[in-house]
Amino acid sequence: MKKKLIYAMMLTSALFVGCNDEFLEGEQTNVLTASGIAEYSGDYPALLDGSLNGITSLIIEPRGTLGTAANRHNDFGQKGIDIWLDLICGDMALSGSAYGWYNNSANLVSTVDYTMYENDLTWKYYYRIISIANSVIESAGGNDAQPESDDAKRILGQAKIYRAYAYFYLLQLYQGAYDPNQEVLPFFNVDIYSLEKVPAGDVYAQVVEDLTSAIELLENYSRTLKSQVDKTVAQGFLAYTYAAMGNYVDAKIQADNVIESGYPMTTAGQLAFPGAGSGFNDVNTASWIWGYDLVEDLGHQLIDWWGQIDCFTYSYAWAGDYKSIDNLLYSQIPEGDVRKTQFGTGTATLQPINKFFDPARTIGGQYIISTDLVHMRVDEFYLLSAEAAAKSSNEPAAKAMMIDFLTPRVGAAEASSMITPLSGQSLRNEIYLQTRIEMWGEGKSYLAMKRNQATVTRGSNHVYRAGESFAYDSDEMTFQIPQSEIDNNPSITGQN
Repeated sequence: MKKKLIYAMMLTSALFVGCNDEFLEGEQTNVLTASGIAEYSGDYPALLDGSLNGITSLIIEPRGTLGTAANRHNDFGQKGIDIWLDLICGDMALSGSAYGWYNNSANLVSTVDYTMYENDLTWKYYYRIISIANSVIESAGGNDAQPESDDAKRILGQAKIYRAYAYFYLLQLYQGAYDPNQEVLPFFNVDIYSLEKVPAGDVYAQVVEDLTSAIELLENYSRTLKSQVDKTVAQGFLAYTYAAMGNYVDAKIQADNVIESGYPMTTAGQLAFPGAGSGFNDVNTASWIWGYDLVEDLGHQLIDWWGQIDCFTYSYAWAGDYKSIDNLLYSQIPEGDVRKTQFGTGTATLQPINKFFDPARTIGGQYIISTDLVHMRVDEFYLLSAEAAAKSSNEPAAKAMMIDFLTPRVGAAEASSMITPLSGQSLRNEIYLQTRIEMWGEGKSYLAMKRNQATVTRGSNHVYRAGESFAYDSDEMTFQIPQSEIDNNPSITGQN
């Protein structure tokens, strides 16, 4: 069954077999162009799905952005960027550096130097997804298309989710603080092709429009794999988008829609080993909304998120590039909270050995990776709903949501005693703290730091910048438009 996943999801170039010469003439044969798809999609309907599956591949592909020639062992799609975000905001400590793949990001060098490849990689990764999504949208009739068949609705809806996802992350990474008037990014949406930076508000409007449209288009779509984006994924991104904009009323509505979609919270047993202990390595975990089923046939080995995080995988986290929870953050997890047991002691001090682990639990044992990748789970929307309620003068709802969330983690009585007395900023601070604890290592702490306009002080277990404090809008917390874009785009002359 798993083998059916294997890039069912084939790279889009494989779909060109049998196409006539005219289709390929004058074009890169490994890239689908909008004109080519539009002309031949009637004869080859799989072409549009092929482009969507190409995006799926990019999201998890080792060395998929800068290419194998770059030989970057921290280039593996969204999860690679997630590690950078966790390190930059400081909740993840680079507590050992034998190979140096994360020195630039942990030392906050890459985010202040536009020549560093980390900026180039993130920029090209998201714009490549936008380019492919735009091609599909154009071929499916354009931004305002009203497809009639369920399959056509699915294709257009999924393409709009991917475009929105990419623009959402670009906005978070390349703008320090939300300002709809600040010109931040070049913008391409089929109808508009602007090499010049446009105001953030225009890009946010496109993200909201895409996700709102996708929710409607995918109303009757029932997917077969969690790697396929659907209505619930769109609602999740729309909740995050509204929250980033400070529209907490609508953020709560969308977060609650996700919660009401039927995914149960990660159980106490799944949160940490021993217990059921499988909540973070198996796509079949019921709380996962969007994730990827990695199988051995995909050939993921050294260059993979698991290799950089899990000491039970034969790769960097085992061999000396240690990623640990910041010890100041760890100290704020109360005794009796099951999440405190996610992190190791002794030689594996504060590494996530009981949260992210290959089930065989043999140190350095998993060589060909078959543990799965999680991108979105329902638990984060309990936290986001509570945050949105607390920030929109609905503290009773915020407290009720937090008590429900914390009960399987600390027990009902403790959850109530922790949350009930809180109000105002103290309640908002607690929700932010719980978000940092719960989502550690999943790439969401950076987003929460910016939403909460927080300043984070690093603990003593960081190889770089230990003890230093950084505000959400400091230069170190925002990526730079890369040198390649500035050199090749005459409409951009600098960062601001």
